[in-house]
Amino acid sequence: MVLSSTSPLAHPDFAAASNRLTIDLGALADNWRKMDRLSGKARAAAVLKADGYGIGIEPAAKTLYAAGARDFFVANAEEGAELRPFVPDGRIYILAGMWPGNEHLFFDNDLVPIINSEEQLSLFMAALSHHGDHPCVLHVDTGMNRLGLTVEEALALAHDPVRPASFSPVLVMSHLACADDQSHPLNRRQLDAFRSVTQAFEGVDSSLANSAGVHLGPEFHFDLTRPGIAVYGGEAVNGIANPMKPVVTAEARIIQVRRVRSGDTASYGASALFSRDSRVAIVAVGYADGYHRSVSGGGVALRQATPSGAYGFLHGQKVPHLGRVTMDISLFDVTDLPETAVRAGDYIELFGSNIAVDDVARAGGTIGYEMLTSLGHRAVRDYIEA
Repeated sequence: MVLSSTSPLAHPDFAAASNRLTIDLGALADNWRKMDRLSGKARAAAVLKADGYGIGIEPAAKTLYAAGARDFFVANAEEGAELRPFVPDGRIYILAGMWPGNEHLFFDNDLVPIINSEEQLSLFMAALSHHGDHPCVLHVDTGMNRLGLTVEEALALAHDPVRPASFSPVLVMSHLACADDQSHPLNRRQLDAFRSVTQAFEGVDSSLANSAGVHLGPEFHFDLTRPGIAVYGGEAVNGIANPMKPVVTAEARIIQVRRVRSGDTASYGASALFSRDSRVAIVAVGYADGYHRSVSGGGVALRQATPSGAYGFLHGQKVPHLGRVTMDISLFDVTDLPETAVRAGDYIELFGSNIAVDDVARAGGTIGYEMLTSLGHRAVRDYIEA
């Protein structure tokens, strides 16, 4: 369910929801403007793939368009067609490129295919013969070994004397593999390789920097930057304080507060063992809501993080998760809060302004991207307008 207001208390459905999301579109706009400023002379695009990183493509698109974004990146042509009504004169780039059978989506919705391979280039040129001239982007792999023509293929294309005049890319792009580690030597190698291509396509705009790449400095900015996770409030660079505003606050209702005795256990597999008399909040959220099983307080073997699991935030204090996250239920230890402070019906913050989404992600051995894009459809959403 989607609600819109300037206050999360304005709607009875939101106030009574088992789990809910408050999405601050003002913070989203501010984060994009910040990344636009950090991009210097380059203009900043907005990345809206995966349903706007889980917050909803329509509200995200309208907010970022109003903030000034005019270049938009999505994963596939279906996302691009969904996005088009919300950014009427925006340029929409399709990262997966064009495939046989979906050409009509590009021409019907004015979408720009990103050419990732020689095969896609051939398909695009064949489509032009039926539909007429259409913009495209040339993607060059400079070291990630994922999508893109090789540097050698791109240079050969640039210098091909019989290259069709109808092949006229509006952008040449590549993608950084290690920009979140600012000292990684691959950053410089990719920059040098990309420069060799941009020089061969003189006069064509170029784009290299993602969110982390923007922080590498002006020489990585070129003409267009592509901030994604930073705009949605997530960490982009390892080892530095996150300067972005949180956009999403996830909360869940406490169904019951129960007492357990020292020596008792709780949760599946008796995975929570109590060394003192305790009080436990039973909370209406689980992995069906996008709160991953791997953030459990115990009983999950595969975790590349601290063994304690995630924390919630309640009445001004962090409270640890207990046992295993199940499909619909999670347990939190509220023993250290005052006896009368915690009641059934209270809401506990899972992540937001007090618990960073990336901290919860680390507890589960994952990243903030996955937490945001996994947000369940059961949550009632309230959008605070920009």
